[in-house]
Amino acid sequence: MKIMITIIAIALVLFLVIGFYNASKLTTIEINKSVTINASKTKVYPMVSLLQNYPKWSPFLAQDPTQKYWIKGTDGIVGAQYHWEGNKGKDLGYQEIIELTPDDLVGIKCVISKPFTAEPSFNYTFKATENGVIVNQNFKIESGLVDAFFLWLFGVKKEMEKTNQQGLDLLKKASEA
Repeated sequence: MKIMITIIAIALVLFLVIGFYNASKLTTIEINKSVTINASKTKVYPMVSLLQNYPKWSPFLAQDPTQKYWIKGTDGIVGAQYHWEGNKGKDLGYQEIIELTPDDLVGIKCVISKPFTAEPSFNYTFKATENGVIVNQNFKIESGLVDAFFLWLFGVKKEMEKTNQQGLDLLKKASEA
């Protein structure tokens, strides 16, 4: 019996050591994605800079079509906010435009209240090419070591990457329509 308890204790300690080591690499997560859209900057940029257009390409609304959303402030300027409540009240937060450079940059701060608290940021840049507009998305989130442990444990970074790619794919589809 003592050997069994010792083995379990060692396994648990080893799991925690490995987990917190891996979590230390996830206290800052930065995901960079891009998509080329066959449209002009004058069509693509407002899809991101005007929050009224976000439902056309929101991966979260695609995942939860019953999500409620509303805009506060003057859309298309710094300070405008896109609020959401989804998953039967279990998801709650808002996105706020914090920086705009016409046709070049949209900076967004996200404040998540539920199901956990976090403040990721999104920066979108736009570059016209002969093949269309390249939209680059830079996503960044910082967390403490304990939160990062759970991000590691549940493989959240991969889910974030999938969701961000889904959003860019939906942005492409909406912009090319």
